[in-house]
Amino acid sequence: MASTIPKAVLYYAPNSIWSAAVLLTLEEKGYGADEIDRKQVDLVNGANFDPTFLRLNPKATLPTLVVPMQNTLADGVNSRYKALTETEAIIDFLDKSRSATSRTRTTSHAPAPALRPATIAFNTKTKTIIDALHSEGGNPNHLAYVNARNEAALQMLTVEKLPVLTRKHKALDQYISDADNDKLQVSLKTKDFWQRKKEAVAVLLAVIENGQKADAKLTGEALRQREQFYAEARKSWEVSLKEVVVKVNSEVIGPFSLGDQLSIADLHLASWLARLVKLSGGVYGDEGDKAIGKLETHIGGDFRLVKDFEVEEAQGKAVKQSKLAAFWDATQGRESWKQVYRQGLY
Repeated sequence: MASTIPKAVLYYAPNSIWSAAVLLTLEEKGYGADEIDRKQVDLVNGANFDPTFLRLNPKATLPTLVVPMQNTLADGVNSRYKALTETEAIIDFLDKSRSATSRTRTTSHAPAPALRPATIAFNTKTKTIIDALHSEGGNPNHLAYVNARNEAALQMLTVEKLPVLTRKHKALDQYISDADNDKLQVSLKTKDFWQRKKEAVAVLLAVIENGQKADAKLTGEALRQREQFYAEARKSWEVSLKEVVVKVNSEVIGPFSLGDQLSIADLHLASWLARLVKLSGGVYGDEGDKAIGKLETHIGGDFRLVKDFEVEEAQGKAVKQSKLAAFWDATQGRESWKQVYRQGLY
């Protein structure tokens, strides 16, 4: 008899960094395309702020995994699902939900491995790495919006981000207007949430709308806003991110986070590093030394990671790389990486 329990639903966006981490997990664990429904959320047009989505995830973030529940309902409880809204919780759930004896259908024909480490020491290291990747200092979404520390870079950023910010601001403005005119029935908490998000977008828009103007052409408030933007960009890339990159590189054992076998931390690290390399001018086909070299250069100054991980080249010669470069090379060879990033880094 067929089960009447619905499938889990993954809400994601194609260019969302943490959605990529979950997609990598689905590939590594061997989930079939028919096992989990996937629904794209239009971040550019603010669909994540729609009241319907906010009922699933009040933070309006992606990814979100809605998991059907069975035999867990109390009297008077109408909800038959649980929404997981944190990337780490989603990946842990997907790891545990597919047993070690399940056969994969995507990346291999071998049993799907358990990705969460078994030892206390390795669990501690995993937590340290994941916490660093999700820290404010390493936030790749923030870095994407402050990826300009000079006039030329700001002009390029404006071309990319002005349409996105304009549409997001318009969407939030429409939600607020509809609520004010009783076209949408939402709580004051939701309206306040929309307003805070709109104000945050407006701060960036104030800079980006003038992004094609030369520094020398700005005066008054517009000049002050740009100077603040440059200061934040320098701090974010040259100080905060630098510290996180050094910490993560030191924690990784190599070539993967915990050594020779892929583990749960690597799914976070792969998507995080892919975004940073892209923001630094890297592309899908870059080898590890080149990709990480671009990131080091983009961080600025004479920043270079220590090269203390020994790898053997095809000719049998031993060379040393940074651990993140070795990780990049090891990850690029996996089918999960090829499936998720085959159309380019994001």
